[in-house]
Amino acid sequence: MIHSILVNNPNLPKYICASAQLPTRERNYCVFDKNEVDYFVKQKENALPYLTDILKHSNNEGQVVETLYIMDRMIDDGTKGIDKLYPVFARFNNTQSPNIQTFLAGIYRKIQVPDAFGPLVKMLIQNSQKPVNPNEFFDPNEEIGGAILSYISDRWKG
Repeated sequence: MIHSILVNNPNLPKYICASAQLPTRERNYCVFDKNEVDYFVKQKENALPYLTDILKHSNNEGQVVETLYIMDRMIDDGTKGIDKLYPVFARFNNTQSPNIQTFLAGIYRKIQVPDAFGPLVKMLIQNSQKPVNPNEFFDPNEEIGGAILSYISDRWKG
């Protein structure tokens, strides 16, 4: 479970990502605390400032991945305004983390912000030029490529 703690301001809950489990050799997917994720998703637009602050400041891969996952779920739940957060998401456009790349591409696929297309293509090209890392347990290029195809498909429809 992600443990809620109060830091500096007792009215501002902060959490430490102590339970997000990144992929392993035995499990090629992340595991998150369902209760914590559901809590933020239900808060809808009210949770955006808090989650945005995490993405602006956190360098903890587990916490960033979990926050991106929450944002992805919020999009599916109809939360408005996530597309306006592209400048916050763009902080991770040059990441080498396959976990962050995967969740970022999933969000970009859904919000279809034109500025995100170039970074997706750049990620795909950079990933394809580097040797396969034996410590990576899945291929982020599947999600990145899917997001690129979604952009192209939507442009043809429009």
